[in-house]
Amino acid sequence: MATIGALLKEADLPGSPSARLDAELLLAAALGKPRSFLRTWPERVVTQEVKERYLAFIARRRDGEPVAYIVGHQGFWTLDLEVTPDTLIPRPDTELLVESALACLAEPSARVLDLGTGTGAIALAIAHERSGWQLVGVDRVIQAIQLAERNRERVGLTNVHFSQSDWFSALAGESFDIIVSNPPYIAQDDPHLQQGDVRYEPSSALVAGRDGLDNIRLIVAQAPEHLNRHGWLLVEHGFEQGAAVRALFEHQGFSAVESRRDLAGHERITLGRWAC
Repeated sequence: MATIGALLKEADLPGSPSARLDAELLLAAALGKPRSFLRTWPERVVTQEVKERYLAFIARRRDGEPVAYIVGHQGFWTLDLEVTPDTLIPRPDTELLVESALACLAEPSARVLDLGTGTGAIALAIAHERSGWQLVGVDRVIQAIQLAERNRERVGLTNVHFSQSDWFSALAGESFDIIVSNPPYIAQDDPHLQQGDVRYEPSSALVAGRDGLDNIRLIVAQAPEHLNRHGWLLVEHGFEQGAAVRALFEHQGFSAVESRRDLAGHERITLGRWAC
């Protein structure tokens, strides 16, 4: 009979940079328990059904499938969100986008747009912190909108609305105080696309032309038509793209343009204010 401690110790995940954490998350999912249960009951004997489910999870992870897709959910900000292979997996670096958006305005009411919402993570995190703000999340992929709506119901928020739109295409006449986006920003020939977890994520959520900036160019060019006076635009980008994205903002006429660094010290988001 296998115990929790033995299963964790014997987990074979040589290709994972976080093998112990992966094993814990997968065993907790197989058990239907929180990770704290594993530490509390390491000598607990598991059933054969749980063992087989866990070993199947381990095999999938060994093949490179992301843990979030295997267990079907991922933590982001203070929320636990459903994830599927239809969307990008929310990452801790993107929490900087949420933090910066929250700091842009002190007003009790505001309209905020999340472009390319995916799981709805960014919109839902902002809405969770600002109950008086109205959030709109859009995505061109209908499966993403359906997932974001399930996540809205999952976390019980009523100040968020999700709808289908290819960037700004379905938003004619609408304006916002803040526009945020974590768009695709990887160059089409980037070798990282063939490595690690991103091999399983939708390329449409990752790749943006020869230099990775196609979607950011579009967003920066069209955002002014949908920003209120003194409104803010914030976009996430690659860690080597900060200078290029700042130049796009400044060329378009944004003021107070700056890039902010993630916990690893990399330029991760750029923001600017529309004063025209």
